[in-house]
Amino acid sequence: MGRLQDEGKVRAIGVSNYDTALLERCESVRHVDSLQPPLSLISRESAATVIPWCAAHGTGVIVYSPMASGILTDSFSTARIASMADTDWRRRADRYNEPALSANLALRDSLRPIAARHDTTVSAVAWTLAWPGVTGAIVGARRPDQVDAWLPAGTLALTADDLAEIAAAVEQTGAGSGLANPATPVRQR
Repeated sequence: MGRLQDEGKVRAIGVSNYDTALLERCESVRHVDSLQPPLSLISRESAATVIPWCAAHGTGVIVYSPMASGILTDSFSTARIASMADTDWRRRADRYNEPALSANLALRDSLRPIAARHDTTVSAVAWTLAWPGVTGAIVGARRPDQVDAWLPAGTLALTADDLAEIAAAVEQTGAGSGLANPATPVRQR
């Protein structure tokens, strides 16, 4: 990749799902311009590890799966998981099965008052963008109306009170693991 950049064939070099050890190794050869880690209210581990590393090294962060592969959307339910094809990986993943499923859905439900205050449904995406060092989020869509619904996340600024309320919901529901509040990144659960 470094050679391709030297030849002017690529402008930036990015990696996906690297831990800090791999980022350090790459950085010793060539600057890593961007990292793509997972980050959602359910999968928060990156907030304590690679995202601070990237912020300290001037590396952009484009998080993926901010809606936790659908579980944080309003349309997700226990009935929906039961109706998924046997080949859908979510049928076998811990976070989509009990007891985690109930905790994750309770967390999603706790976001509704915050989203309503902002007249949106995308507070979970805005939460990922609130982390220092996060420069963007990849949100998947299967239908155009989903894209339209997620566009406000790019400009939604959650308040310190919103972030504290979300962190309290994380604690109360016990959903996921990792840091819960971008405004005061203290290790939670």
